Amino acid sequence: MTAQREWFEKDYYAVLGVAQNASAKDITKSYRKLARQFHPDANPNNASAEERFKEISAAYDVLGDEDRRREYDEVRRLGPGAMGGSGNGAFRFDVGDMAGAGGLNDLLGQMFGGGRRSGAGVGPQRGSDLEASLSIDFVDAAKGLTTSLHLTSEAVCNTCTGSGARPGTSPKRCTQCGGRGVAETNQGGFAFSVPCSGCGGRGAIIEHACGTCRGIGVEMRNREVNVRVPAGIDDGTRIRIKGRGAPGRSGGPPGDLFVICRVAPHALFTRDGRNLLVRVPVSFTAAALGADVSVPTLEGDTVMLRLRPGTQPGSRHRVKGRGITTDKASGDLIVTVEVTVPTELTDVQREALLAFAKQETA
Repeated sequence: MTAQREWFEKDYYAVLGVAQNASAKDITKSYRKLARQFHPDANPNNASAEERFKEISAAYDVLGDEDRRREYDEVRRLGPGAMGGSGNGAFRFDVGDMAGAGGLNDLLGQMFGGGRRSGAGVGPQRGSDLEASLSIDFVDAAKGLTTSLHLTSEAVCNTCTGSGARPGTSPKRCTQCGGRGVAETNQGGFAFSVPCSGCGGRGAIIEHACGTCRGIGVEMRNREVNVRVPAGIDDGTRIRIKGRGAPGRSGGPPGDLFVICRVAPHALFTRDGRNLLVRVPVSFTAAALGADVSVPTLEGDTVMLRLRPGTQPGSRHRVKGRGITTDKASGDLIVTVEVTVPTELTDVQREALLAFAKQETA
């Protein structure tokens, strides 16, 4: 994991609106609430909302992962000035890191334990994290499922299995740097580390490059990833699949795959956390006199709900345990009563209502 410059500049706890000692559950709850509020689908053509959504997602990427959160807290505690020495009183700079696209970000990563380097980075490099969308039916999101995600991305070259060398050959250890990939020089109080000129920082030399990947060890291809979607996920939920991102370079570990779940709306139900919400029409007489009404459930069956005499339009009624069930708890089914008014009356019905009206005003 590479410490990012933004870690010093941005308070991810403030971004998510939680305290620094917030529990993982509270962090996830706040993220989901904000993600729904600022999701691009809910704010079309709103650049500020989209930017806010990206900021929220970036904060949750760190705070939503226990290891990353711990490292983030430590980096924030130490501050940007906590740069370790090289053992001989000299500061160590990697020119290859500074010249790459990551610049200072990657130098800070080296200071706090190393990690992926940019550009012509030295040694093993962690693969990039990838992001993909998965469209899920409302019922599947409520009950959970295991499905396949098809994507086109970098993957380990099938021909050379990632070595970069033509089949039947193998990379040779660089004799100039001894396989380290770097050459170091001391100048005054500073030790400079630069990529080895003999191997370009890889630590090995490929004499016969693979014809498929041209020596880089990865290729673009279609692949299938199994995704386990837990029961009760909401729209915008991010699922992290470790090690299924882009492959690493020079023996480095692969990155992670982040799957953003897009939950389709349901024709009858909406949700509030684990509770399911449904609106049920009832007649005026059923509401006035009381009745047993049939209420649909997400499972496809129905339950009977007893309405008391004088039930009011818009009143809410709870059916215990018929909401969304997760590993932690089960929600309820919240039924909102909608009283329907007939658009046509028979003569008998009209007379009855007129008599009723007279009694109301008497």
